[in-house]
Amino acid sequence: MGRYTPTELRDALGTGLLSFPVTHATADYAFDEEAYRAHLQHLNGFDVAGLFAAGGTGEFFSLTHDEVSRVLKATVEEVKDGTPVLGAAGYGTSQAVAMAQRAEADGADGILLLPPYLTELSSRGLYEHVARVCSATSLGVVVYHRANARYDADTILGLAAEFPNLIGFKDGICDIDLMATLNARLGDRLVYIGGLPTAETYALPYLELGASTYSSAIFNFAPRWAVEFYTAVRNHDRDEVLTRLRDFVVPYIAIRDRGAGYGVSIVKAGLTAAGRPAGPVRPPLTDLTEQELAELTALVKTVV
Repeated sequence: MGRYTPTELRDALGTGLLSFPVTHATADYAFDEEAYRAHLQHLNGFDVAGLFAAGGTGEFFSLTHDEVSRVLKATVEEVKDGTPVLGAAGYGTSQAVAMAQRAEADGADGILLLPPYLTELSSRGLYEHVARVCSATSLGVVVYHRANARYDADTILGLAAEFPNLIGFKDGICDIDLMATLNARLGDRLVYIGGLPTAETYALPYLELGASTYSSAIFNFAPRWAVEFYTAVRNHDRDEVLTRLRDFVVPYIAIRDRGAGYGVSIVKAGLTAAGRPAGPVRPPLTDLTEQELAELTALVKTVV
């Protein structure tokens, strides 16, 4: 059992900003643990309600299972007391179960269940997938609604009724009908998390759908700006949110949209732009071009 019961984790995650730390890499793509730990120490100076170790922005899909474990252990050791750390699980059901159990042994406070690998999925199959992971751990589990893991309302309602440790729903698809339905039917039984790239773009409307939080990749390289933006969202400060969207987020996503996979690449580039490089992204992702990095650097200098 982690430091939080599933219910405590659910309540904690909904109180503030969430983020995925990037996973630092050397020039030859090895995990740069020393640099990663230093990054976490830097982020400790800013308030967040939870961190997802080796998640999407952490290049989960490019890490070996042992590396996922190393990243999680380092995160648990470095993150300040009182900040929940969620480990990642994914791929096929058997692998997801094993990864969830290993994350619990490694000290995680919860599990982010990423989409299964490759294949098309039925609602019945997704139900069984989540059920087996929830049954395999005492930790709170957050499901990620994205890519081929497209949950319908009945599936989530049934899982929430059967498994008390299903505590969160993260939307990476922009399924407004589903978000509204779950919020109306389940209320605060789950924590609802905005998970679209780039999450700040959707933060204000998602707040009205019950998503009191979202995962900010920008927090990696502009943590103060990211926390201030989140505060404006929670205060319903529409003018401040729109100003920050216009001045930074909109030009940022214009660069992001130039390349497939840039949702992750641009975050590592943002750290380079901020003077705290995290190394390259691993193939099959690609780094920004020199021109794109130059544009991003000029933009990032306005917020750090």
